[in-house]
Amino acid sequence: MKAVVINTFGTPDVLSYQDWPKPEPSEGQVLIKTAFTSVNFADIMTRRGGYGQPGLPQILGLDASGIIEAIGDEVRGFKPGDRVAAYTSGGSYADYVIADEGLCFALPDAVNFAQATGIGILITAYNVLTLAGRLQAGESVLVHAAAGGVGSCLIQLAKSLGAGKVYATVGSDEKAEVARNLGADEVINYRDQTFDHAINDLTDGRGVDLICDSIAGKTSELGMNCLANFGRLVVFGHTAPEGAGNLTTQMLHKQNRAVVGYSSGGHRNARPEKIQTAARAVLDL
Repeated sequence: MKAVVINTFGTPDVLSYQDWPKPEPSEGQVLIKTAFTSVNFADIMTRRGGYGQPGLPQILGLDASGIIEAIGDEVRGFKPGDRVAAYTSGGSYADYVIADEGLCFALPDAVNFAQATGIGILITAYNVLTLAGRLQAGESVLVHAAAGGVGSCLIQLAKSLGAGKVYATVGSDEKAEVARNLGADEVINYRDQTFDHAINDLTDGRGVDLICDSIAGKTSELGMNCLANFGRLVVFGHTAPEGAGNLTTQMLHKQNRAVVGYSSGGHRNARPEKIQTAARAVLDL
């Protein structure tokens, strides 16, 4: 089969379209003939060497959609011919991919392969809001990087789940228009104003109930300045150039506030049932 492989870390020039052995499903796995594969920021980070030192060469990619061609022993929920999306094992930029049964999701007839391939960012967005963020109807939400992949889904899902006002931060006027078109009530260009001050001005000092933070670092520190009493700050990524942020415990107990971490990768490895729950929910939506 053909696959997109990296033999070394670097710029997009290191991507190589080449022959690769066709995989075979092991016990509890399925083999999928790929229709579409997603491109996630995590793939870019891996290609750059930003996720440690995984073995080389390797196929990039987290999730794909297509038709099951074969199943391994002990697979009970799927059969050849089923239409699915899946988190893959061993990369997804390939003609054929392997997935564990527990990380494979049956597609409704109304969802096509191109739509389903983005299921990973939808799962992350849904779990950030519900599992980690414990969003309640009517609560306000702040979404950072709101024009990006997960950010754009967070805006729409928050509205679908009954959130009150949704605030968004972006880095340009063009991205601000994207966030507004997706349903954000207020959009803040962080290059023009400090977002924590802007949120406090917009909420008369109350702050927001839930902050969805894929940036971390200084952004998380500033987020505590505009997190409401009983609010939750969910950190689900680290793209801040300055690295880790620092929070103090005094910021938490008197205001009954929480800081929560979330990783879809961690749940895929340790609690895949939470991934399945989110997949069913977003496919229904």
